[in-house]
Amino acid sequence: MTPGAPPENNKQLTIGGDLIINRLGFGAMHLTGPGMWGPPEDPDNAIAVLRRAVDLGVTFIDTADAYGPGDNERIIREALHPYPGELVICTKGGMLRSGPDDWPDEGELYIVPLGRPEYLRQQVEMSLRNLGVERIDLYQLHSIDPAVPLADQLGELVRLQEQGKIRHIGISGQPGVTVEQLEQARKTAALVAVENRYNVADRVGEDALRYAEEHRIAFIPWFPMGHGELVGPDGLLTPIAARYGVTASQLALAWLLHCSPATLLIPGTASLTHLEENMRAADIRLSDDDWNTITYEVDRSRSAGIAPVPVR
Repeated sequence: MTPGAPPENNKQLTIGGDLIINRLGFGAMHLTGPGMWGPPEDPDNAIAVLRRAVDLGVTFIDTADAYGPGDNERIIREALHPYPGELVICTKGGMLRSGPDDWPDEGELYIVPLGRPEYLRQQVEMSLRNLGVERIDLYQLHSIDPAVPLADQLGELVRLQEQGKIRHIGISGQPGVTVEQLEQARKTAALVAVENRYNVADRVGEDALRYAEEHRIAFIPWFPMGHGELVGPDGLLTPIAARYGVTASQLALAWLLHCSPATLLIPGTASLTHLEENMRAADIRLSDDDWNTITYEVDRSRSAGIAPVPVR
């Protein structure tokens, strides 16, 4: 029951059978205030970054009602509305925030899923208003609520889809989505995307990626560059990237693009310089040998105990 179509070329992906997008998109989360809370500290910069992303070829922007909450969607509207016809905006709902300091520490409760149907309906209505659209192109359940049957959570999104308020439905892995959950979810909704933690050093979402590939579902890896330990000055990829004449961030993105035709990347930044640097990753061509060598060297570093810390 999953729609989808083969990508037209290695830079593009079709989601839901009707939305052709460039595989190197943009994650807007970091344009929110400190702690991903409140409006941007520098709204003019946030607007400039969003507009520059579109100028550079971004046709897919990822956000969520929890970023702000609401402020991230509203800055996207301020920057880009009326939206270019080819631009797809994905937003998410079903996860509560308790304040600006609730995400920093691994091991502590940093999110609270809330998948009650009436809440999801409210949040879809809020996102429609914040983004200034009549229909959301891709709406993802941000986190599976264990206290609510998954069929009830996705069933409400399907009803909203039937009412024309959602075009396509996805599911986001906060903290993760298993293959079993994907199978269960697809009994209720025609999933076109799954978002899970995944990068060259932290491939916890490997099974979900291969499942998405098999069923022509877009796979959106969050933390595509790790958390500093992967692409920072002492990151695992930094010395490898130097040999290729690219930055570690560019190599992390190029590795993911080569990893599978199903991957849809959403690197985020509040810096125009980093944005332009990241976008150049789409032009990096890795051979299969390059990709295997990079994977091997990262795995060897991890086995030596130089592992990035998996977070969120």
